[in-house]
Amino acid sequence: MSTKSNENELPEGFKDIRCIICPTGCLVHVENVNGELIIEGHSCKRGEVYAREEFVAPKRILTTTMRVEKGFLPLIPVRSDKPIPKDKLGETLKLIAKTQIKAPIKMGEKLIENVLGLEINIIASRDLIEI
Repeated sequence: MSTKSNENELPEGFKDIRCIICPTGCLVHVENVNGELIIEGHSCKRGEVYAREEFVAPKRILTTTMRVEKGFLPLIPVRSDKPIPKDKLGETLKLIAKTQIKAPIKMGEKLIENVLGLEINIIASRDLIEI
C-alpha cells in the first residue's frame, strides 16, 4: 500500500512498527521512498492507519501523578483524556509537575484544561477525599 504526500511532511527513512490495534500484532514496515509512503505487513486497514500515524505523528496517552493539597494522599494518578503528540510529552510532564490541585477530587475531573493549546485535558484517574 502506498500513499502520495508532500515529502516535506513525511519523516525520512523507514520504521518497523508492531501494531497494537488487535491481538494479531502484525509487524508493519513503513518507509518513505521519494515522498511516497510504503506500508507493508499489515493484515487489516486499521493496522495500516495505525502504522501510518505512528510513523508520521506518533501520540501517546500520558499517565502520571499530580501533587495534591489537603488530600488523603499526597499524589493522585492522572492521565490525558486524548493521546498527546510524543514530542509534547516532556513539556506536558513539566507542566503537571509544577501543578498542585486541592482535594477533594472526583475521578474524571479536569485538572488541567487544554494542555499546551492541544485541546487535551489532564483528568483525575480516581476519587480523592480531603483530610
